[in-house]
Amino acid sequence: MKSIVLKLLREQNGNNVAENFNETIYSSCQSCLDSVLSLFRQDESDAKQIGVEADNLTWLLDVLAERQAAEEFSVTWANQKELALLHEKVPLVSRYHISRVTSRLFVGIGRGELLPSKDTRLLLLTTWLQPLFKDYNWLQHGCRSFDGKLVEEGIGRTILTLPLEDQQRILMSWLGSFLNGGDGCPNLQRAFEVWWRRSFVRPYSDRQGSGVSQTDSTSKE
Repeated sequence: MKSIVLKLLREQNGNNVAENFNETIYSSCQSCLDSVLSLFRQDESDAKQIGVEADNLTWLLDVLAERQAAEEFSVTWANQKELALLHEKVPLVSRYHISRVTSRLFVGIGRGELLPSKDTRLLLLTTWLQPLFKDYNWLQHGCRSFDGKLVEEGIGRTILTLPLEDQQRILMSWLGSFLNGGDGCPNLQRAFEVWWRRSFVRPYSDRQGSGVSQTDSTSKE
């Protein structure tokens, strides 16, 4: 049913769709988030219900992405600090569903389906990257719809749009997790290499080029 509704929305996108439709979707998102937070606060988590709410959130995000209206969702998700703190206290079999939502956001950013601000991208990474690292192995092996390559590409592109100092902090943190977790951690090697070249190789080349130019000028004099 969800795929049918999404298809109809895709066909109507850009036409005379009711102006309050996005508000209705965001209201539904908030309702799902409230439900997930309530479930996470319980002493015994309900894995099945958390999975249902995560499926709903992912689908609603798909709808918003189709309508190019998902930026507000990324802001809301990035600010879910209590949910992120509770995440590690919830059993993996329950909490990994929430990391699917985070993964979908990174894929959307990588594809250009949503364009959150720099501050939102940084907050999203700060809040949710470590919880995603902890669930990544399970997502790879326990979630059939999970596409690790797309997620890794999305994370890398999100990181590389930040200032160099933020890139360094996040990627050095990733490196520690990757060395400890190996295949159980996202492979952000390409993003790491790009940051490395930007930070060290290119400035060194520029300095070398500047030195050669100055030498040539001195010789001509």
